[in-house]
Formats: sequence, structure tokens, C-alpha cells
Amino acid sequence: MGKQRVVEIMVGLFMAAGFVALFFLAMQVSNLSAAVNSDGYQLSARFSNVGSLKARAPVTMAGVRVGRVERVEFDTQSYEAVVTLRIQAEVDTIPDDTFANIFTAGLLGEQYIGLEPGGSLDYLRDGDEIAYTQSALILEQMIGQFLFSKAGGD
Repeated sequence: MGKQRVVEIMVGLFMAAGFVALFFLAMQVSNLSAAVNSDGYQLSARFSNVGSLKARAPVTMAGVRVGRVERVEFDTQSYEAVVTLRIQAEVDTIPDDTFANIFTAGLLGEQYIGLEPGGSLDYLRDGDEIAYTQSALILEQMIGQFLFSKAGGD
């Protein structure tokens, strides 16, 4: 009976380790493991359409993650989406004429913000707003415009 008890305990420990590993994998895939930290500085950007951009989405420059989206809000005065970004403190030389684009990555269509630096010698600081933005491309709108242009051209 003692040998069977040891086997049962080992199987139980193996199952528990498997559940812990599965939990950490789920946290990595869902971006929930990257808790919003207060390091770095905040920038904001206004978009006419953010698509399905969500908080904790990556902010990248040259394909490298330099921050995360902190929140997405609606401005009732200008009828625009205001996106607040948290940029890592090490990335403190982003030109003030930087362009912010909303891109789609992966098969599931996760959206993120890509920053394209300009050539200005002045840099964005904590609390500044990115002036140049391009909203998310909506597939339905693009298809509708294509069909409308084909129908009108023939």
C-alpha cells in the first residue's frame, strides 16, 4: 500500500505543476501578466477610430515594444478616441513630430500602436500629445469603398 500512495502523491504533484504551467501560459498569451507599472511616462494620442484597440496593447517602434496602451477613452467634446500610452523611461528621445498608427498583428487581429519617429530635435515629454495619428483601417469600409468605386467606374 505504501508504494501505491507514493505514486498517487507523485501524480498529484505532476498534475498541480501542469495546472500552474497552464496558468502562466494563459497569462502570457492574454497579456494580463504585464501589469500596468508606473515606470516611464505618459503620452496621449487622438484617433477618429481605434477599431478594437484595448488597454495593455503593445506600443512599438521599429518592431520593438517600447510601452503599452494604458487606457482608451471617448472625448465627448471632439468625438474622438483619446488613447493614453505608457512609454518606458529608457525610451526618452521620441521626436515631437512622431507619427502614431494603429496596426493589426497576427491571425486573431490583435491591434497595437506603432510609432514612426520624425526628424525633430525636440522630444515628447510626460503628458504631451502625439499630434500626427492614423486611425485603424476597418476592413468593411475598405471593401465598401472598393465595391462603390467599381460600381461607379463601369
